[in-house]
Amino acid sequence: MGTELTVRRAGTGDLEPLTEAFREATPDEAVTEWIMRGYPMDEFLDVWVPQIIDRGLRDDEIWVAGVEDEIWAISVWQKLTSTDRLVADAATARAHADEAPGVRPLERSAYVTELMAREHPRKFPHSYLEVIVTVPGRRGKGAGAAILTERTRALRAAGMPAYLEASTERSSRLYTRQGFVRTGETLPLPEEGPTLIPMWFEA
Repeated sequence: MGTELTVRRAGTGDLEPLTEAFREATPDEAVTEWIMRGYPMDEFLDVWVPQIIDRGLRDDEIWVAGVEDEIWAISVWQKLTSTDRLVADAATARAHADEAPGVRPLERSAYVTELMAREHPRKFPHSYLEVIVTVPGRRGKGAGAAILTERTRALRAAGMPAYLEASTERSSRLYTRQGFVRTGETLPLPEEGPTLIPMWFEA
């Protein structure tokens, strides 16, 4: 088996391994952990993971890194030309929360989705890194960095800026090494949640 990391855009043929890898990688991601704190994670992942992968393959770009057929890291990139999609997502999340009052994961999801829509930069078009996660057993092997290196190179060549919210200081340092800089105020989440760090990449 080869050992060279490769980065590629995932396609519909990757649906099953993508879903499996994302489900494994996501539970301890800082925002996901906060949303689901105190509630069964499996119930959330069973619904949410297929939705984000299906939507990513259909409407966005999913870029992965790994060795041969293995998927070690997954990232979902949106191309935004306005805030319309963010506002629509926030409205949907709020409607779900209103339909089930008192369900904290739905309330937290609505809160963070509304916050990100409200605070998102208004410089369009740009690429938005919605999420990047690495399978636990493959962390520290450079898969996430490989995706970022490839994508920032391509964005720079296309003259396309990018935006993300880092969910930890550690991840913000990785993004800084890839050319992202902090922008605006940090966004602390309530109930002892993580503090989101807005970061911008100028191509």
